[in-house]
Formats: sequence, C-alpha cells, structure tokens
Amino acid sequence: MSEGRTAAAVLAAGRGSRLGGDASKPLLVWRGRPLVAWAVDAAVDSGLRPVVVVVGYRGDEVRAAVATDDAVVVENPEWEEGIASSLRVALTTLTPRTEVDAVAVGLADQPLVSAAAYARLAATGGDAPIRAATYEGRPGNPVLLARSLWPEAMRLRGDTGARALMRDGAVDRIECGDTGSAADIDTLEDLDRLQQEDQ
Repeated sequence: MSEGRTAAAVLAAGRGSRLGGDASKPLLVWRGRPLVAWAVDAAVDSGLRPVVVVVGYRGDEVRAAVATDDAVVVENPEWEEGIASSLRVALTTLTPRTEVDAVAVGLADQPLVSAAAYARLAATGGDAPIRAATYEGRPGNPVLLARSLWPEAMRLRGDTGARALMRDGAVDRIECGDTGSAADIDTLEDLDRLQQEDQ
C-alpha cells in the first residue's frame, strides 16, 4: 500500500431498526453527548484528513450533532439500502481528492473506538490493501481501505460493509485493544449496559 494521505470516514446514516419507533442510533445519548459526536471526535482527533461524515435518516439532526468544522458532512439519500450505500457516498466524496490514498472507516454507534485506533491503522506499514482494527483478537473498527480497493467497494450493495472485501492475504490485522473498545450500540439494552459500566 502506498503511503500517501489517509482520510477518515464515519458512517452515520442508518436508522438502527432494532431500536424501534423513530429513534436514530447516532443520536442516542451516552455520557451526555450523542453517539455520533464521540465517533466523529475520534476521527477528527486522529489527525487524519479529510474527515467525511455520512448522514441519512434524520440527517439534519445528525448533522447538527456533528459540532466541528473539521469534518465534511455529506448526505446519503439512499440510506435505507444499508451500510454499502453510505460507504459508496464516502468514497465518491473522497475520489476527487487525489492526494488521498486510503480511508479509515468507522461507525457512529461505536463510541469507545478511539482516535489512537484510527492513527495506528494509518501509521502501520504493510502491503495488504486492507488494515482492520482488532480488539483482543476480535475484529472491529475502523477498517482502512486502500484506494486500489475503492472500485470494488463501490460495487457493494445492501447491508454489506468493508468486511465483504476481506480475503486471506488481503488484510493486515492491527491490534487496538489497548486503545479502546469496539463495543457497538445496536439496542437500548446495549446502551444501558454501557452506561452501567460507567457507574
């Protein structure tokens, strides 16, 4: 993988259907702030640039929760398709930036993924076109995609993310367990569990 600039992308367009009602997963509050704010702060604080945030469901509210001028917020009108559509929007946004050779992709529902994980993926050498963060050996986020893989990623459809591109020999797995956690918030019970761990 060439060593040009690495961008960051936070996918925050989904609804979180398992929450029920009209709730928006990126807008769930943990430690007094929306989940998306924690996720975007990690991407921004990593030093990677540019930072792209993809919004969709309740997009205006999610955009307002991204309280930083250091991220570019873009709309995904096809968010209902699933995560692949948000990945396509992020890559389409970054493609004209020819100085960007790779992008580290994170999710809005993982508030314990840290800036250090993004930075470690970008700084770690290797020839594989994908670098994936692991936490005590278990796969997590972010996932770094070299530009050479972007055309293949753009062909993904539905609720399929970058993991669909991982093949033996194509992935460098980077341990990030000392930097945070890949715990994600899929249900209100998950959020309650995380809040109880804070007490």
